[in-house]
Amino acid sequence: MEAHLYEWGNLLLRWLHVIAGVAWIGASFYFNWLENNLEREGDKPRGVGGTLWAIHGGGFYYLQKYQVAPERLPERLHWFKWEAYYTWITGFLLLVVVYYLNASTTLIDPSVAPLSPLQASLIGIGVLIASWFVYDGLCRSPLAQRPALLAAVGFGLLVLLAFGLTHVFSGRGAYIHVGAAIGTIMAANVFRVIIPSQRALVRALEAGEAPDPQQGKNGFQRSRHNNYLTLPVLFIMISNHFPGTFGSHWNWAILAMLMAIGMLVRHYFNVRHLPGPNGWMLPTAGLATLVLIILTAPSTVYQRHQGDTRLAPVDFPEIRQIVENRCMACHAAEPTFAGFSNAPQGIRLDDDEAIRRYRAQIVRTAADTRSMPPGNLTDMTDAERLLLRQWLRAGTTDE
Repeated sequence: MEAHLYEWGNLLLRWLHVIAGVAWIGASFYFNWLENNLEREGDKPRGVGGTLWAIHGGGFYYLQKYQVAPERLPERLHWFKWEAYYTWITGFLLLVVVYYLNASTTLIDPSVAPLSPLQASLIGIGVLIASWFVYDGLCRSPLAQRPALLAAVGFGLLVLLAFGLTHVFSGRGAYIHVGAAIGTIMAANVFRVIIPSQRALVRALEAGEAPDPQQGKNGFQRSRHNNYLTLPVLFIMISNHFPGTFGSHWNWAILAMLMAIGMLVRHYFNVRHLPGPNGWMLPTAGLATLVLIILTAPSTVYQRHQGDTRLAPVDFPEIRQIVENRCMACHAAEPTFAGFSNAPQGIRLDDDEAIRRYRAQIVRTAADTRSMPPGNLTDMTDAERLLLRQWLRAGTTDE
């Protein structure tokens, strides 16, 4: 029953997190699209910096953006904040449920760092807090006057964070904490800068005072940063399904490249309507992705016999024994490992036919990337991983 309730808690939190995230990121994409498509030329009402006509859902819309604020505060003013807050709250609860309450399986890898669950959890929370203060300090420094340099420094620090965390946590745990750090920065931007800046503008209008244009600029800066961070954090949200990334020896570099690709794609959509050369961005992102696919391909040479690269087939009972000893605590009709009421991803390995059917996935996760067993809790040896690779390439004696 405990495992059953845990699974449902995980499901519901993940569902709420995705719903809130879609609402938040959708609003971010829309308002950045709106900013990039405003008509800024021609006659406009006083104080209006741009206008836009749009059609959607069978109706026409006319939008105006003020250079600072309207002369009079409207009776109804819509705020966009709870999408961000609920995304962070559900994300943090999910982090607790999936990673901190099960740190020994999802967060800790003894071959990387021999941490206790409490130590790993405290480090993870500390990373979230420190990331915000470092980022916020950069945005309040003279670097804020040089946006391109600020972005480069910020990206470099993200790569450094990814490198450092892969030397503390499991690859999966490192990835999710880079994503959680980015998500914390984005939500704190809304809570600490964007909404306070908007409140300051509203208070000035209510008091009949001239709004401070700098407040709007501060909010716009952080909103743009959030926009560029959306695609990297979206990848990290789904990364635990792809051990070929977080399970690689070069997992931090793979993450850095994927984040750069995501930011480049986002930049293209931000500037594609502006004058100047920008057609190179999507092809460059595509080429970089192709290079990454090639570089992360597993080697096809696993073992050499006196100069002969041919491998001898293995005996299937040896493979069955490895799977029974190292995998079936989770991947069975009735898992015996704590926290699982069903086999992860529905993959059951409790009969020979299933073991053969999932051969490629077994080798990919247990041998090529070493992401399974999680935290190597069942103590799979290097010799066993090598035998699994040999099985994939040479087959078994009864085939």
